[in-house]
Amino acid sequence: MRTLRRVTAPSELERENARLREQLTAVTEVGIALSAEPDLRSLLATILRRARSLTRADAGSLYLVEGERRDRLRFVLAQNDSLAVPFVEMVLDVSSKTIVGHAARSREVINLEDAYRIPADAEFSFSAKFDESVGYRCKSMLVIPMIDHRDQVIGCLQLINKKPRADLVLESPAAAEEHVVPFDEADVRLMSSLASQSAVAIDKARLIEDLEQTFEGLVRASVVAIEARDPTTSGHSERVAAFSVALAKAVSEVGAGKFADVVFTDAQLKELRFASLLHDFGKVGVRENVLVKAKKLHPWDLEAVRLRFLAAIREREAALLRELVGQLCSAGRGVDPQPFVEAAERLIRGETEALRSMLEAVLEANEPKVLADGRDAELRHVHERRFTDLDGQPRPLLTSQEVENLCIPRGSLNREERLEIESHVAHTFRFLSQIPWTEDLADLPRIAGAHHEKLDGTGYPNGLTDAAIPPQAKIMAVADIYDALTAWDRPYKKAVPLPKALQILESEASRGKIEPQLVELFRERRIYEVVAPRA
Repeated sequence: MRTLRRVTAPSELERENARLREQLTAVTEVGIALSAEPDLRSLLATILRRARSLTRADAGSLYLVEGERRDRLRFVLAQNDSLAVPFVEMVLDVSSKTIVGHAARSREVINLEDAYRIPADAEFSFSAKFDESVGYRCKSMLVIPMIDHRDQVIGCLQLINKKPRADLVLESPAAAEEHVVPFDEADVRLMSSLASQSAVAIDKARLIEDLEQTFEGLVRASVVAIEARDPTTSGHSERVAAFSVALAKAVSEVGAGKFADVVFTDAQLKELRFASLLHDFGKVGVRENVLVKAKKLHPWDLEAVRLRFLAAIREREAALLRELVGQLCSAGRGVDPQPFVEAAERLIRGETEALRSMLEAVLEANEPKVLADGRDAELRHVHERRFTDLDGQPRPLLTSQEVENLCIPRGSLNREERLEIESHVAHTFRFLSQIPWTEDLADLPRIAGAHHEKLDGTGYPNGLTDAAIPPQAKIMAVADIYDALTAWDRPYKKAVPLPKALQILESEASRGKIEPQLVELFRERRIYEVVAPRA
């Protein structure tokens, strides 16, 4: 017997050591897995799945503490090997009346051999209503509070129905009664260790999530700031981002042509989305009166022109009336004044109509459309017309600068203003380059700063050619042009119908300005439909 004991004791010790080594290895592997998972939802699923695997638990749940007073538990995840039950997220009070609430409040591990036979002196109780509704039987239960490095309970891990074998399916409540075994002290120690690791991993994932939400908020705030300076482009950045991401996904799927080897990762799609949202960020460096210039003359310039014409009309009226008075005085008494008055009125009407006709020509030329033939000569004629200002000095009805602006062939911006608008891309690159981007977003300034480059080198700000333009910027260029064409809220132009917009994109591609394959994908995959048509 002594010999048998000497043989048996080492065997039991070896088995115990082997089990401990196995558990240590498992906990180490779990720790590595948890530290490598940045996404909170995926992390929670990994925690619960690993916990159930280590303890052979048939089912389990995860709860997270929330609320300013940390007085609520959110039921965030459930898993069950034997029963497919639709998951419904819910919120519970951190109360000692429930098992999970008591564990969170007391910070104590709760290990129940049978949830239906809780000691009478326990503060908490178990409701079997859910079991009865789905035909399940919760028997053994282990609830571990997850406590983080700040010594705060951040949630609870709940394991249900430990099985003798992991592959055993509890097909009925009777099967649970027969096969389920209690969680032992080794399970408690192991799960307590896992809960501590999980708390740290959850805090890390939450921090990452919070930082991403903060960054998302800053990006959106930047978009709001841009649109506040240029309200006519409201919604443009969001639409360009939606079109760009959808087109990039289509590029990843096509696997042929120039982009056969291009497959955008989730991180690259996120980078493209943020670059698209911020592609006009540099507009904060452009004068507001240039950004919002809807017509060739600024409103205050046009008002000055109107006042000059009014002054010219009044000046001519006064001059003609002085002539009338002079004629009547020369005619002497007894002469009928009526013919003189009628002649003066005709002259005044003629002069007034001529000046009003000139003003109408100015107003017509002020519209941001293609300048009519001969209009520039007409405007220069108006420039030669003079009136007398309040200081008695002769002044032109239109200044040289006003004539130059009114003779803009197309649109509302003169050359200097156009260059200033175009400078927003350089501003975008310079401003965004000041931000210490993470590795996943390191290319964001370059992408956003190249969306106005053209394949043939005629774009701006750097005149890049095809090979030097990032694929993401080529994608954004198509999205940006399409949205600019179809925008309905621009005061300086009408929205272009869809067929015409696609035709213009194809024309730009055929002229070597933008990527033909991207335009083809945009049309074939109906990328334009990712944004609801505007009424």
